[in-house]
Amino acid sequence: MILSDGGIQKRLREGSLVVSPLEKGQIQPASVDIRLGRTFSVVEDSPAGIVDLSHRIAYKTVEAERYLLLPGHFVLATTVEYVELPDDLTAFVEGRSSLGRMGLFIQNAGWVDPGFCGEITLELFNANRCAIELTAGRRIGQLVFAEMDAPARTPYGGKYQGQRGATGSRVYEDEEAAKNTGEGSQTV
Repeated sequence: MILSDGGIQKRLREGSLVVSPLEKGQIQPASVDIRLGRTFSVVEDSPAGIVDLSHRIAYKTVEAERYLLLPGHFVLATTVEYVELPDDLTAFVEGRSSLGRMGLFIQNAGWVDPGFCGEITLELFNANRCAIELTAGRRIGQLVFAEMDAPARTPYGGKYQGQRGATGSRVYEDEEAAKNTGEGSQTV
C-alpha cells in the first residue's frame, strides 16, 4: 500500500520515518519532494578508457550551488534530505515529469530498501541538445513510500548504508567482483 500524505505525516510524527530537513510544502498527496544537494561526482577518465567493474572506480567530486550538465553527459548528485526507513517501509525514487520533459533523466535504481539510512544518490543524464543548469535546493524528484506486508527479515545494511553526498559505485565490493579477481571464496 502506498502511503498518502496523512500516512507520511503520521510516520514522520511517530519517528518511524525520517526525512530531514523537511520544509512545509514538500509533502505531496502521495509522496515527498526531494531536493538537489550540493555534491556532484563524475567518473574520472581512465588511461585505458575502460571502467573495470572489479576495481575501485575513481570519481571527481565537486561541491557547488550550480552545476552545468552538458548534452549527453552523466553526473551523480545527491539529495538535500537524509532518509531513514523502518524495516516495514520501502520507497521509490521518481523524477519530476517537468524536468524529464526537458531531457533531464534521473537514471537511478529507483528503489530504497527497508532499513536504509542516508542521502539518496541520484544518477542524472542530459538527453537534451542544450546544457541544463542544475541548482542546489531545487526540487528534483519525489519519494513514494510503500508499506510492506511484514517487516523485512533482513533489513538493508549494505555498502551504501549511511551514505552522504554523491556516492560513487561500489560494485567492486560485490561478491562476483571478488570472484573475478580471485580475492573471494567460491560458493557452490
